[in-house]
Amino acid sequence: MSSALPPSSIPLFDTVASYREWRRKAFDEKKTVGYVPTMGALHEGHLSLVRRSLAENDLTVLSIFVNPAQFAPHEDLATYPRTLPRDLELLSQMSVTVPEGVRTPAAVFVPTVSEMYPSGITQNTQEQKGTFVEVKGYSHQMEGRTRPTFFRGVATVVTKLFNAIEPTRAYFGQKDIQQALLLRRMTRDLLLSHPEPQNLFIVPTARDPNTSLALSSRNAYLTSYERDNVAPALYAALQAGKAAWEGNVTKAECIEHAQAVIENKKRELGDSVDLRLDYIEMNDPESFDVVQDPVTRRQWEGTVAGKPVILSGAMWVGKTRLIDNVILGAQHTIGIVE
Repeated sequence: MSSALPPSSIPLFDTVASYREWRRKAFDEKKTVGYVPTMGALHEGHLSLVRRSLAENDLTVLSIFVNPAQFAPHEDLATYPRTLPRDLELLSQMSVTVPEGVRTPAAVFVPTVSEMYPSGITQNTQEQKGTFVEVKGYSHQMEGRTRPTFFRGVATVVTKLFNAIEPTRAYFGQKDIQQALLLRRMTRDLLLSHPEPQNLFIVPTARDPNTSLALSSRNAYLTSYERDNVAPALYAALQAGKAAWEGNVTKAECIEHAQAVIENKKRELGDSVDLRLDYIEMNDPESFDVVQDPVTRRQWEGTVAGKPVILSGAMWVGKTRLIDNVILGAQHTIGIVE
């Protein structure tokens, strides 16, 4: 453990070599390893993934790494919240009781940028050198429309992390549904064994119990008023779209119902808060293709045997970009666990 790291009751590893020594012992002891990748600034959403892993694996590992490759030059890499001492304190207080005894987080991987990118890294993709991973045909829809280099950065860093951590199972949040589904496809396409695709689990979005706002590290950027009275409009909009879909109106009308919620909130706020909708869209969970405007729920269900629809959206509250989604249909069919 590097002396630059904060004190921790949980073993910390800041190099791949030191972590792999620890991992070899777990292999020798035939212990399962659950893995929760994070960028830190932990909240209840992350902790729900940790609890799931603790319950289902002998050992649970987290990584905390703010990945430069998934931030475009104009995005918030420099200001992204970094709260490692607090994160470690939260993790040290976590435990889950299972028949075999009490489990607590077993290790935290906290690599440096140079450890993760030995060839160096810049946020300008045109200037990057070295090896990068791209999931062709699945990175330009939904979030990819606004953040065209985002999934290249995500796929690259998660491939590296899977190679380093070698997890039996990995856990991702539904809030980032496109990311989770894309990474499951990547594990399948690259023939990864740790984890195998069926062992990449998607855990339902953790929400504020009072406002239903999806928990996110970026919520720290919001004022208390924005967090409690403005940001929840996105989930409310998605719920309006969901209700319209269940009422069997067309997809285009569902989007209109959802957008109307945001427009009404903007009128209510006037000039007091800068609220801007980025997108609300409905997509196929396998191809990420946009659902066609004239399609209704009954028509969709009549042609795609049980496949659900992703209704997702993003909006700006001031300088903070928020995302959320709901699944229309049987979410377990796309690997969301209850």
